[in-house]
Amino acid sequence: MAGKSRSATAVWVLGLLLVTAFSGCVQRRLIVKTQPEGAAVSIDRKPVGYSPVSIPFTYYGTRDVQIEKDGYKPIRVQERVDPKWYNRFPISFFTENFSPREIRDQRILDFQLQPKTMTNENELLDRANDLRTNVQRGTIASPVGR
Repeated sequence: MAGKSRSATAVWVLGLLLVTAFSGCVQRRLIVKTQPEGAAVSIDRKPVGYSPVSIPFTYYGTRDVQIEKDGYKPIRVQERVDPKWYNRFPISFFTENFSPREIRDQRILDFQLQPKTMTNENELLDRANDLRTNVQRGTIASPVGR
C-alpha cells in the first residue's frame, strides 16, 4: 500500500511540475502612437522613445504620459490602464500561473498632435508695447529684479 501512495504522490508532483512548466503567462504591452510620428514619449516621467513606441508593463493603474515634438503643442495626460476581466483577482491567479498558452494584453494610446500657433511679429511687438505702457502707468507691476 505504501508503494501505491508514493507512486500516486510522484505522479501528482510530476503532473504539477508539467502544468507549471508549460503554463503561459500574461504579456502586457503599452503602445503609444502619434500623428505625426516621431514625437518623444515619456511615461511616468521616464523617456521611453519616439512614437510609435511599444513598452512592456507589469502593473495596471494610471500612467503619466508626456509627448513632445518640435513645432507641436506638448501633451501631458493621465491615462488609466485598467485590467481586463481575466486579470482581476481571483481569476488573475489562474491566468498568470496556469494558463495553457500565453495571453497578450496590448493597450494602444493614440494621440493627434496640434501644431503650435505662431504669433505674428507685429502682434508680439504691439503686446510688448502695451505691457511697457501699462508698467509705466503703474497699472501693472514691473517684473521682480527690474
